Amino acid sequence: MPAIQKIDGLLLREMILAGAAILEKNRESVDALNVFPVPDGDTGTNMSMTMSSAVKELNAKEYNSASQAAEAVAKGALRGARGNSGVITSQLYRGFARALEGVDEITPVQFAAALKAGSETAYKAVMKPKEGTILTVARVIAEEAIKQAAKAPDDYIALFDCILTTGESILRRTTDMLPALKQAGVVDSGGRGLLLIYSGYSAAIRGENVDTLNVGTADYAAAVFEDDHDAIDNITFMYCTEFLIQNLRKDAREEDIDSFRRRLNRIGDCVLVVGDLGLVKVHVHTNEPGKALQYACALGELVNLKIENMVQQRRDRSTASNQPVQMKEYGMVSVAQGEGFVSIFKDLTVDKVVDGGQSMNPSIDDIEKAIEAINAECIFVFPNNGNVILAAQQAAEMSEKNVVVIPTKNVAMGIAAAIAFSPDQSAADNEKHMNDAAQRVKTGMITYAIRDSEFEGLSIKEGDIIGLYNGKISVAGDNVHDVAMKLMKELVTEDDELITVYYGKDTAETDASALTDEIMGIYGDCDVEMHMGGMPLYYYLLSVE
Repeated sequence: MPAIQKIDGLLLREMILAGAAILEKNRESVDALNVFPVPDGDTGTNMSMTMSSAVKELNAKEYNSASQAAEAVAKGALRGARGNSGVITSQLYRGFARALEGVDEITPVQFAAALKAGSETAYKAVMKPKEGTILTVARVIAEEAIKQAAKAPDDYIALFDCILTTGESILRRTTDMLPALKQAGVVDSGGRGLLLIYSGYSAAIRGENVDTLNVGTADYAAAVFEDDHDAIDNITFMYCTEFLIQNLRKDAREEDIDSFRRRLNRIGDCVLVVGDLGLVKVHVHTNEPGKALQYACALGELVNLKIENMVQQRRDRSTASNQPVQMKEYGMVSVAQGEGFVSIFKDLTVDKVVDGGQSMNPSIDDIEKAIEAINAECIFVFPNNGNVILAAQQAAEMSEKNVVVIPTKNVAMGIAAAIAFSPDQSAADNEKHMNDAAQRVKTGMITYAIRDSEFEGLSIKEGDIIGLYNGKISVAGDNVHDVAMKLMKELVTEDDELITVYYGKDTAETDASALTDEIMGIYGDCDVEMHMGGMPLYYYLLSVE
């Protein structure tokens, strides 16, 4: 294979697809690197979903220009970014794309400079950057890539050798940079995820089959492609046509599949032809679906045919009503997990409740859509998870509305903030009162450990019940009741007045009632309430004010 000296839009697409695929296949192993042994550690999942969104945007059309392809990746990653790791990944691509504006083919020197621009953008997006994280890995890789590109400005193989070698080296060093990582004996999960993406880049540059790499992956193009008709601004080709070709003719060759792909490109766009002589997956937007099927029939048998009229789909979705709606002064958006919490926020007049999913990590796009759906002059957003705050802040920046993010780290803080809202006060006063109310809340959360761990003197075994005080593991034991009561001793002081017990999806109401009665008997000076939260993974959320 001839040495590659420049990367165009088509090759950059292959690199992104390969990086996304390798990350997805190794998603669970990246999740497992999270320091806390709690069941919602999901760095790999967040990064993989962010990359899938980038791939979706990239697959909406074919880009020959590298700058246009990079811009599509950045746009898709930003829209789909989930969790802190996903948001940081989106910022890496944002800076990368900006550095390549107007560049049709990227040289190694330009690629290295774009990596550095991405790192700088990501650092700026985080209010208090920590070394020993994905930020460090991205920065050190970029710095060394700059040096390598200066030494060999036409050698991509040498550049990616440097990127991967440097990445592995700095990743190992993250263990010593953060006490929590050192105590757990792991490297930074976000940094590992980023290095997996770069491994995919390297494979595409070298022309390697990602299936044979040690990191392993599935058929990446087939696995991560998702067509999004709404992402198409103007529909030139009307029919979305998809099918599989099986039982290819005996004399068929790989060259015939390549020829078939070129023929589809002449009659449409958004062409995807992946597979081998065993099975070929086909997707194309065209005004001549009959021709696409005719070309395919010359190769083999067609199955799973689907042809959709995208113009009619858009017509069906268009709204018939143009009646103006009066704008109100305030609106509220909250992230919530569990039917009980969703109901509570709705009772507190929150306009839109964003489903946080099992691990409370909605995308930037999810939050922005909720913001845009509210016809209000000022909108308050309650992220209700430390791993969602950055995504909420990015969504607020993307909106043209006046959006105020109250940095709530759990639903108890979000409920306190929502209760503190007053429609008669100014936006500034409401922000202050909601922040004050949220910060007064002390929270305890009861869950289980997913692996053995050592944390600040606590020896934790897989399956142990663990209690978190304001997000940090404080208590461990072998049953839910005992851990909850131990945690209450740390939470409650003589100045507290209200205790609220929220029980989870897997906790019986009778057990929750018994625990609540016991708490009421011990802490008689406090008002004690119980509500169904319905959250997965956590047995209880204990709120003390």
